[in-house]
Amino acid sequence: MRILLAVLLAPLLFACAKTETGEATSVAVTDEGAASKLAVQAVYDGFATGDMEKVAGAMSPDIVWNEAESAPYADNNPYVGPDAIFSGLFARLGGEWDHFEAIPAQMVAEGGDVAVFGRYHGTHLATGKTLNAQFVHHWMVKDGKIASFQQYTDTAQHVAVMSE
Repeated sequence: MRILLAVLLAPLLFACAKTETGEATSVAVTDEGAASKLAVQAVYDGFATGDMEKVAGAMSPDIVWNEAESAPYADNNPYVGPDAIFSGLFARLGGEWDHFEAIPAQMVAEGGDVAVFGRYHGTHLATGKTLNAQFVHHWMVKDGKIASFQQYTDTAQHVAVMSE
């Protein structure tokens, strides 16, 4: 799995560099890359403010969404279209978690590919346990809309938090 992830993300990782002080700096990103980052950022901004219309508006009508293999919500993979994502995934998250958040820390784009590195936080309502898990999200943007999403995360940590 790690090798596959490295192969998939390698071209994206080289779009970012660090200064001598360790501060991240962007290497020149194409206009398409900048536009793709804006489309993806709209999703995180929409979640942060509770603006689900903004989230849905960023998605292509035929978006294909995949949760990480073995994740608790991967049972309906792939979720196809915003309605399937909202009813089959987001509604479940909203009903089972208190303050579930996906907080991006770094976003790297090349063309229509966007990789986001961040952390999930939340408290599972049934168990009272808290989640603090890292993630990588791979987004594909076409014609200014999000065409696909693939999640990578520590699924064992999610299962442990959701289990009594």
